[in-house]
Amino acid sequence: VSAAEQDEMKRKSVKEGESVTLDPGMTKNPRDLMMWHFNDLCIAEIGEEPRKICTDVQCKDGNERFRNRLKLDHQTGSLTITNTTITDSGVYQLQIISSSFSIIRSFSVTVT
Repeated sequence: VSAAEQDEMKRKSVKEGESVTLDPGMTKNPRDLMMWHFNDLCIAEIGEEPRKICTDVQCKDGNERFRNRLKLDHQTGSLTITNTTITDSGVYQLQIISSSFSIIRSFSVTVT
């Protein structure tokens, strides 16, 4: 992954009530740890084992802001936010940690 690609923020716009998918553009390695953050809170996480997948209220911070509105793709790490509200606008960050690298991908979401 080039430095330019790492620093590039992907931008998404969506109307309130619609769904938005944040796609990291890669296939998840089974041993990678992927953590999605919004406002510095972990909202979704995929670990090495499928049963270690958590979204929102199951993650360590227990934030209920996205209750039942997050869907995680186990193969790509894509995060889908359903039934969006204006308060879902902001910067989402995906941290990918493997044995050989750690990268962060950023997504700016605007809900109108």
